[in-house]
Amino acid sequence: MGRQQLPPQIKKVDILDRSTGKTVVRYRVKVDVGAHPETGKRQQAKRHCRTEQEARKVLAELQNKAVTGTYVSPSKVTVEQVCANYIAGRHNLRESSLSKLAYDLAPLRERHGKLPAQRLTKAHIDQLVTDLVAGGTKTAKGRTRRAWSPVAVNKVIATIDQVLDDALDQKIVTFNVAAKVARVSSAQKDVDTFTTTEVDQLRKQFAKDRIGHAWELALYGLRRGEIAGLRWADVDLQDKTLAIANNRVSAGGATVENDPKSHASRRELPLPARLVTVLRAAKKRQAAERLALGEHYGSGEYVVSNEIGEPYNPAVLSRYWADAVKAAGVRHIKLHGGRHTAATLMHLDGVPVAVIAAWIGHSDPTLTLRVYAHSQDDALKAAGRSLDRPNKSSV
Repeated sequence: MGRQQLPPQIKKVDILDRSTGKTVVRYRVKVDVGAHPETGKRQQAKRHCRTEQEARKVLAELQNKAVTGTYVSPSKVTVEQVCANYIAGRHNLRESSLSKLAYDLAPLRERHGKLPAQRLTKAHIDQLVTDLVAGGTKTAKGRTRRAWSPVAVNKVIATIDQVLDDALDQKIVTFNVAAKVARVSSAQKDVDTFTTTEVDQLRKQFAKDRIGHAWELALYGLRRGEIAGLRWADVDLQDKTLAIANNRVSAGGATVENDPKSHASRRELPLPARLVTVLRAAKKRQAAERLALGEHYGSGEYVVSNEIGEPYNPAVLSRYWADAVKAAGVRHIKLHGGRHTAATLMHLDGVPVAVIAAWIGHSDPTLTLRVYAHSQDDALKAAGRSLDRPNKSSV
């Protein structure tokens, strides 16, 4: 059998080998791979191969990519550009969510931002994960980070995965190098909540606290942002209802207000008698503060305001909560633990999970059951004691 003729896309050429300075024989592959995704202009892929066999293999691969639309042009688009464009394109996200997205991408952008995205490897991301877990990475401002929790690091991995998936769809990269990055394992942790005894102890302390009504709202099942953003216009003390219609949260170092997290989060709740009494006392106290300050008093439109009628930064509320819990002589649980406590105590009291989900603003009751509705030690002990009851069945 005679030597097979070269296809028109492969040409045998002499080129200068820059490493040796000598002329060498190579096989040039040139294939029409369709229009450029950005310019729309016709583009050709060119490769130089050492052997004819290698050239034929490359030709088949390039032709297949051209037919299937999977060819990716060589690009100098950097990791920073890919991340920035991804964030800019997330028009569906609120300001606080965009801030969290930027926060999760910051370690990658700081370390590999200048690197062309096509040169980013799985090893780059694996090393970044290792360093975040160990602690000691540097921020853009030169601050040294402490070790990140597995949950936080896994969020970083997932976010990088999303960004590179988007870059793959846009044909900026040839494949998603983050797709196979292993997640960091972590021990299963139960949601921490207060017992009924602790709740009673806390409420005695809250009665002495100027903003004790904020903590009552936490035990009522509200998120921190919902407490900080609650306005008197959303509270009807006459009809005894409370509407969750505003969210006040921290985003990128600033405090922003927006709509509740989801459609389910926007809800109206009945006010129990205790909370009506607590809120009326808070409103009366704020009226006295307004009278004392006169024109220097702020808007006073927020249910939880400082002494001059201005709303609190959400992070400040968390600090004050910690102080209130400590003053009550009760173990520390984060402010969000008040919300956990409300859902768990309702569950232990026999309230249907679907009702609990609607109360705390979950769209999926299974999430409510999985996250909040766990039995506390006291409830488990009571369940155990029930098994000690004598068997009264007849023999």
